[in-house]
Amino acid sequence: MKLFHTSDWHLGRMLYGRSLLQDQQWFLEQVFLPAVERERPACVLIAGDIYDRQIAPTEAIRLFDSALSRLMSLGTKVCVISGNHDGAGRMALLKQALSRSGVYFATELSDALAPVLLEEGEERLQLFLLPYFDTAQAREFLGDGSLRGEGPCMERLLEQLLPLFDPEAGHVLLSHCFAAGAQTSDSESTLFVGGSGQVPPSLFDPFDYAALGHLHGPQPAGKKGRYSGSPLKYSVDEERQRKGYIQLEWDGAKMSQEFVPCSPLRDVRRVKGLFEDLLRTGEEHPCQDYVELVLEDSAPVMLAAERLRPFYPNLLSVSNLWMAATVTGERAAKLKGQNERTVLTSFLKEVCGTEAEPQDLALFQEVLEELRAE
Repeated sequence: MKLFHTSDWHLGRMLYGRSLLQDQQWFLEQVFLPAVERERPACVLIAGDIYDRQIAPTEAIRLFDSALSRLMSLGTKVCVISGNHDGAGRMALLKQALSRSGVYFATELSDALAPVLLEEGEERLQLFLLPYFDTAQAREFLGDGSLRGEGPCMERLLEQLLPLFDPEAGHVLLSHCFAAGAQTSDSESTLFVGGSGQVPPSLFDPFDYAALGHLHGPQPAGKKGRYSGSPLKYSVDEERQRKGYIQLEWDGAKMSQEFVPCSPLRDVRRVKGLFEDLLRTGEEHPCQDYVELVLEDSAPVMLAAERLRPFYPNLLSVSNLWMAATVTGERAAKLKGQNERTVLTSFLKEVCGTEAEPQDLALFQEVLEELRAE
């Protein structure tokens, strides 16, 4: 029995003010859905954060609706849990009606107590859908106000599931959480303070597989847990992460897994080099990727972003190592404790390449005195 595990689509996400909806649509329509049609998994597991914010933009909702309709037309069952970015109440709309068509949404803790049963020949799998929760929600659901932190809450919640295990079936958990020891990315929302939100991955051991969401880098979490990661790069620090989804296969006794990498419509990366080299490369081969350019020139470059952007239309930012050294390095150390006049003359000489004229110094002194008088 095949299954696909994916998560953290974050439909509607912006990157440096740029909408990624076209990139997300490309992943779904050109990569993921054709793979579902080709491989025909029994179920697609989506481990939270369908949307990037609780009140999702209309275009993002339409994209998810289109993807869901396509999966339903293929006869593929779909299991979705709400993540910390999703509006659980809004996602719950029509979930009872959709469940009759093989689409199961888990948006509250009680949903985990009604496992979804998959059957294919003699193979059986129970899917336990545990949506994102905070400590207050778990305390109320469990009726125990003494619980502190997501770890103890998760332990108590999973204890509620174990008696529901069918001994003739395999057992899969869907959860949106932070597993202790996992690696984070800049694009993720912090769910914990001082470790209180971290879940020991050993809690997943009773299951044959734990399909996890929240962290954007694909990685294991203990013996049984696995993060599929986000399908796209949502920050520059993810540039070296492989993106894709996980294909699972249950043989009645063991769950095998394979990470399937996906190529994006546009990559997200950081490029370093001299300004003239970057400009020449862009002129010869215009770059459509989302790029952060780091200039390695030993002198300032005027209007660098404006001159590079025609050849890097999805330019995210331009930084200058020389300027960084000026602000935080040896040059800054030399100017520490110096008066304003000295700082001005140094700035004009090193940044503008000119000496301070007497009239410049006189005007500067006049403005400085006016500011001090205010």
